[in-house]
Amino acid sequence: MAKFRKWLLAGLLVLVPLIITLWVLNWVVGTLDQTLRILPRAWHPDTLLGLHIPGLGVIFAVVVVLVIGALASNFIGNQLIAWGNALLQRIPVVRSIYSGVKQVSDTLFSEKGNAFRQAVLVQWPRPGMWTIGFVTGTPGGDLVNHLQGDYLSVFVPTTPNPTGGYFVMLPRADCVVLAMNVDEALTYVISMGVIAPGSKLQIGPSDPA
Repeated sequence: MAKFRKWLLAGLLVLVPLIITLWVLNWVVGTLDQTLRILPRAWHPDTLLGLHIPGLGVIFAVVVVLVIGALASNFIGNQLIAWGNALLQRIPVVRSIYSGVKQVSDTLFSEKGNAFRQAVLVQWPRPGMWTIGFVTGTPGGDLVNHLQGDYLSVFVPTTPNPTGGYFVMLPRADCVVLAMNVDEALTYVISMGVIAPGSKLQIGPSDPA
């Protein structure tokens, strides 16, 4: 019975990460394949080739992003983007949504941005309990008039899904800078502390000494 349980755990350790990875990749490819719908029906690869080839939408999406990026990198493209932004800023409901999303995306994807560039150790949700957070910047606007001292804006992710979490402002002195990069810290959070920075994932349970 002990041998059976050992084989079962070893099989799960191999299959579960593989199945989840394949499921995520299938979802990503399937979602990006939907971008082909912007093409006329006669131009669809399914129509031209007579069969469906998964992944063509990924290539098409990458090409579209590259073309838009190339156009946005020149003077004419910058002017068109500026006019489009100005138009969207004049639409009441769209303005609030678009401006917020654009500021977040500019912070995350800009080469000069500082979002998620540093992992810190903070006491959360109460003193004596520690967790990992990511520095997103420093408080600004009217907040600086109410926060006395040097503060940092920190995102505290949830486990095992780091896309959710809490945004908090903490004194810089209460944030312990960690000697690990963001990828290592995210891996540690997602694995619920199982995979420590610098360690290797072991496939299958180890035999007792």
